[in-house]
Amino acid sequence: MLIKKSIGFLGAGNLAEALIKGLLASGKFSPARISASDRISERISRLAETYEIKVYASNCEAARNADIIFLTVKPNDVRGVLKEIASDISPDKLLISAAAGVTTTAVEETLKEAGSSGVIPVVRAMPNTPAIVLEGATAICAGTGAGQAELKAAGTLFESVGKVVVIDDESLMDVVTGLSGSGPAYVFLFIKALVEASVDAGLREDCAKLLAAQTMLGAAKLVLESPKTLDELVSMVASPNGTTVAGIKRLEEGGFKGVVAGAVEAAVKRARELSAAG
Repeated sequence: MLIKKSIGFLGAGNLAEALIKGLLASGKFSPARISASDRISERISRLAETYEIKVYASNCEAARNADIIFLTVKPNDVRGVLKEIASDISPDKLLISAAAGVTTTAVEETLKEAGSSGVIPVVRAMPNTPAIVLEGATAICAGTGAGQAELKAAGTLFESVGKVVVIDDESLMDVVTGLSGSGPAYVFLFIKALVEASVDAGLREDCAKLLAAQTMLGAAKLVLESPKTLDELVSMVASPNGTTVAGIKRLEEGGFKGVVAGAVEAAVKRARELSAAG
């Protein structure tokens, strides 16, 4: 389905740029097949200069000239953009919405109300910003007008920038948003805390940053590649009466698990609020 298909991004913010950079870095897509539009002219000018992709000042023009359309605007802007492009899309196109909290039903109904012709295939996606280094985590689910072919196409695109899971129950996409959508920020904050604590203990900042980041990267790779459970992986590091046990005890005393759970719950709650508002 992707052979010679053109890809257009409506909204040229951080997420769109991460995906564009990742798609190009994968070597599977040329700049000539990618375009973007944004109401802020400086953004699309910079994207055109940096990545040599096509850019449009109009969302309608971008949608009209793309076979696969990524909706990468802020959730509050989704309805307005959909109404704007409704007459420029058709059932032979694929619309991939990456707007947090916006359901496929909301997208489909808005397009129908705005006068789109036929049923537009819609796939909802929740990617994250590590796509910029080809290590993204994306969950996708299909709307009523999208089938296995559309899911496969969306999955192939996101696999170019990381790993993909398919979610059958769309209501769980709000949980994905709280986990992997917001998750990179939690990890960055944890790395920052490790660095600051190590600097306070005497390490140079550049040294502490490298060690902390590489530790997170290596630990994540072990989780993905080892057959061991998470508890078993913890035990590999935590020798009885050793340094790691002392550190874990302090984390537990500080309510580490509860704080992390609270962060995910807060993000999920906000995602559900956005879904209800949409």
